[in-house]
Amino acid sequence: MPRPPRPVRDVLFVDGVRTPFGKAGPKGMYHETRADDLVVNCIRELLRRNPSLPPERVDDVAIAATTQLGDQGLTIGRTASLLAGLPRSVPGYAIDRMCAGAMTAVTTTAGGIAFGAYDVVIAGGVEHMGRHPMGEGVDPNPRILAEKLVDPSALVMGSTAENLHDRFPHLTKDRADAFAAASQARYAAAVADGKIQPDLVPVATRSVEQGWGLATADEPPRPATTVETLAGLKTPFRPHGRVTAGNAAGLNDGATAALLVSDDAATELGLSPKMRLISYAFAGVEPEVMGVGPVPATEKALAKAGLSIDDIGLFEINEAFAVQVLAFLDHFGIADDDPRVNLYGGAIAVGHPLASSGVRLMTQLARQFAEHPEVRYGVTTMCIGIGMGGTVVWENPHHAEHIEEAAA
Repeated sequence: MPRPPRPVRDVLFVDGVRTPFGKAGPKGMYHETRADDLVVNCIRELLRRNPSLPPERVDDVAIAATTQLGDQGLTIGRTASLLAGLPRSVPGYAIDRMCAGAMTAVTTTAGGIAFGAYDVVIAGGVEHMGRHPMGEGVDPNPRILAEKLVDPSALVMGSTAENLHDRFPHLTKDRADAFAAASQARYAAAVADGKIQPDLVPVATRSVEQGWGLATADEPPRPATTVETLAGLKTPFRPHGRVTAGNAAGLNDGATAALLVSDDAATELGLSPKMRLISYAFAGVEPEVMGVGPVPATEKALAKAGLSIDDIGLFEINEAFAVQVLAFLDHFGIADDDPRVNLYGGAIAVGHPLASSGVRLMTQLARQFAEHPEVRYGVTTMCIGIGMGGTVVWENPHHAEHIEEAAA
């Protein structure tokens, strides 16, 4: 009996949305809002924005959360799917790769689409760091430290950033502060130009002091930030260190979700793709310098795609710490202020609700592709706790060569 051919299909990014990102803690706008309700808002918005997609055609829902406890637990992909009103026939699951949770939700379900197991999926992530502080409930195996499998600083993300400054002393605090101030400025300009708002999902909020409200804008940005104001901030991870609250992402709450489909399903359902997935890769590095993870992940993903760094016209790099982005740029010979990098600003300005951030990068890249049809390829990349990096390479469907090849 002949063996059937292996199914390999194009994976298309059709749409991505997110909640406004909030500040974690009692003063944050989502302090009284459940994490799963943040996800529900995103799923419903994807369906509203894509009315030609019958809900029953969704084959799976993958939602990431780093701390899978309480309102982020109970297989949140399934529970959020039910709460969002998807048919009971639609399955769902939870995923965890720390900061790259949503990215992994996308790449994992994309593999299912390419293989032929899925036609339509929803993938995203959520982190309510106000309800679930980083590391809540964890119990690291004592052998990790006793057998010196990792340096103790690997378990404190801010310390890993200080380690990066140590390893690359030319990546100074001044450079980190300058990059951070520029991120705030780029984000503020993107908001002023209406680049951010179209992909935000309003969220009903409640607080004991103010009653009901509506979250419509990101809470963390500090548009008045300057290099001078950053210079005087404390260095909480090391006396006389270089990492501050100003050149790092904050502690945040928020959710994201993306709609991915096969090329056949996009045609059948009349869905317009915003990006095509070319390749992806994850790589491990020394946990104590986890911020360098995007470098080998990007090299690996580019090699799989048959591309070089010079082929990439837009970069969305998660700004967990400014020094982490600078290490990436420095390795590839890219200037700190290269206009291809984080065109709308990054996590230093908008926030980094851990497992949700991967889809934020993708959503911003998709909007930039539409504005820049001259760019064919873009990258979304991020560092990941405990010493990893993840990168996805995307193609712009608006590029002339892509259009020509698709028509051939």
